[in-house]
Amino acid sequence: MAIKRICVYCASSTGTNPNFAKVAKELGHLLAQKNIELVYGGANVGIMGILADAVMEKGGKVIGVMPQKLVDIEKAHKNLPDLRIVNDMHERKATMAALADAFIALPGGFGTLEELFEVLTWAQIGYHQKPIAIIDVDGFYSHLQQFVDHATAVGLVKPETAKGFELSFSASEGLAKLLKET
Repeated sequence: MAIKRICVYCASSTGTNPNFAKVAKELGHLLAQKNIELVYGGANVGIMGILADAVMEKGGKVIGVMPQKLVDIEKAHKNLPDLRIVNDMHERKATMAALADAFIALPGGFGTLEELFEVLTWAQIGYHQKPIAIIDVDGFYSHLQQFVDHATAVGLVKPETAKGFELSFSASEGLAKLLKET
């Protein structure tokens, strides 16, 4: 299956590491260059806003998905040609997943982790077979990798499932893995 849209999970803040924003911008440019649409949470702030702006500045297409309750809190991106307002977080995640052919996780907080683990779980139980990439900017996901390795070692995560939690160390590497360009 050709990948035409990628859902990217990431923070609505920028964090303290400037490389988070740098990698988000690089990924946005790569998506636009490869004519892959971005599906994301719809905010104009944080890593989310940087990513969406980077896609659009290179002429790429962006679909934002945001619950009405978060339109003001997360500051919905007013420049999106396609901002879909949904009822709640469950509908947001389901809509984003349905629109996407693949998933990428950039650095983020609880929401990013929850979204990432949901699509990993859905893949584990056969709800989808869409590829997932996790971009580990400056070791952001290294502790989580240790947890996954530990959970696998103690028999709570199957080794074949743990393979879904594979880190990439740059935007280009993560995207290449999804597109099988390695």
